[in-house]
Amino acid sequence: MIQSHTKASFGKLALMALSISALVSITGCATTELLDGGKQVNTRHNVSKQILIEDQLVAFGRPAQPLPNMPSASVVIVGEKNSYVLIQGGTEMVSLLTNLTPQNIQVDSDMTFYSAKNDGYFEGSMKMSYAKLKDEFKRSDYQFFLQNGGKECSSDSDTRMNAQRFCFSVPIKGAVYPQVSNLSLIQSKYKALSKPYAVTIYTNSSTTTTTHSSGANPAQKLVLLPFALAFDVVTLPLQLLDAL
Repeated sequence: MIQSHTKASFGKLALMALSISALVSITGCATTELLDGGKQVNTRHNVSKQILIEDQLVAFGRPAQPLPNMPSASVVIVGEKNSYVLIQGGTEMVSLLTNLTPQNIQVDSDMTFYSAKNDGYFEGSMKMSYAKLKDEFKRSDYQFFLQNGGKECSSDSDTRMNAQRFCFSVPIKGAVYPQVSNLSLIQSKYKALSKPYAVTIYTNSSTTTTTHSSGANPAQKLVLLPFALAFDVVTLPLQLLDAL
């Protein structure tokens, strides 16, 4: 009886050993297949900034006629390639550009906006500064700065010239439209800028790279709104570009 029981035990152990050996063999084959032939090994996801459009500022203006689905007092950043209609922040921009002396306004040369979905919409901020000699400022000027979020930002150069500078940052949201219909007429009203003022829209692009691929991602293009049509623009009542 003892001998029979021992034989049965050895039989079970042998069967278990064979099962484990087969499982290890199968797992080893699968692992080898993944290592040798799978292109998903060492996969890495990268999120990078991708430029959708690079444009040049021409002027600031308003649509000659109200645009569908847009605020009645929309402000337009007129570009050489496209038009950028401000849905939010336009009123603040108009207030700054029309209440401050144009010759003392400096628009930040880096107008970079973000389009999360590349769906024709973008957001960011318009940055500008206003500077003149200290003895030219009035009490009403300082009151205007306080009401419009102006912050004192005088540089060393301003201080040496006995000048004072205030900086403004206006949060904006907007939509991309085609080039304005009367661009040639607008360009003829202004002389060429001494330096270019770029308008850039970008998105965040997710790419997947593996040891078997270069990770190259085809360049995307800026997407316009489905209902976006070209329109005429009326420039704001100031020679802003001459001041820049």
